[in-house]
Amino acid sequence: MTLGNAATLTGNALSTVNVLLINEGLSVLAGVLILVVGWIIATWAKRLTSRGLARVPIDLTLKPLIASLIRYVILAFTIILVLGQFGVQTTSLIAVLGAAGLAIGLALQGTLSNVAAGVMLLVLRPFRVGHFVLAGGVSGTIREIGLFTTLMTTRDLVYVSLPNSAVWSGVITNYTREPLRRITFTVPVDIANDVDKVEKAILSALTNDVKVLKAPEPWVGVSAIQEYSVVITVNCYARSEDYWRTLPAVQKTVKAALDKAGILFAVNRQAVAVRNEPQSPINRATLEPSKTHREAAE
Repeated sequence: MTLGNAATLTGNALSTVNVLLINEGLSVLAGVLILVVGWIIATWAKRLTSRGLARVPIDLTLKPLIASLIRYVILAFTIILVLGQFGVQTTSLIAVLGAAGLAIGLALQGTLSNVAAGVMLLVLRPFRVGHFVLAGGVSGTIREIGLFTTLMTTRDLVYVSLPNSAVWSGVITNYTREPLRRITFTVPVDIANDVDKVEKAILSALTNDVKVLKAPEPWVGVSAIQEYSVVITVNCYARSEDYWRTLPAVQKTVKAALDKAGILFAVNRQAVAVRNEPQSPINRATLEPSKTHREAAE
């Protein structure tokens, strides 16, 4: 091979490499641009969807889920476009996605269980956004039900994120689902009081309290009789959303009514111990055995 032919081949090779680098570089740059633009569009679509659903009379529980699904759909199309930019065929893509989905499913069994539990929570709806519940060992107000986690806020305004599987697999206690909630507490009064007078005073206080519902009717009765006290049980009803404000207010009202009626509250009594001490000095001579008894013993 002559020197001229070698130079020609080298020039052709360099030209081919430059063309490939330019083409591949443009493909990579186009793929990155598509990915960035798709990510931005997905984020904005989620925000616009959330704002639009805020004006639509739809369940608050479904709004964040719909917005998240729209974002994930846009991201999925974006990834498909990026892969197509690199020449990946659809059939090959389906096969790769199937194999990857199987591998990811085996590796992320816990995460997928959260998704399944989230779907069940959204379908059966044991609670909704705004309900106060006890779930997963945490009590708080539901803020959002997502595909993976349930967001709550405790009464101390502490943010809590619970895995959906932990919520679904445990007992769920919903305190605000029912429109009414019963208030129950006991009042120990002194056994010397007139029980009928005590019950009448408490019932009168409950009837005149605007926070206590008239139906179902309040109930007052004796639940226990102890040595020095009579335990009165008080039952009344309030709206579920007003329970925590009504409970202390009703107890304060009952206390004031009993004080006004002159009712004595129960107090612990302590019996006085009486010792049987001898009234006169002990005659030690009477306690000593006599001489005759000593001689007999000897």
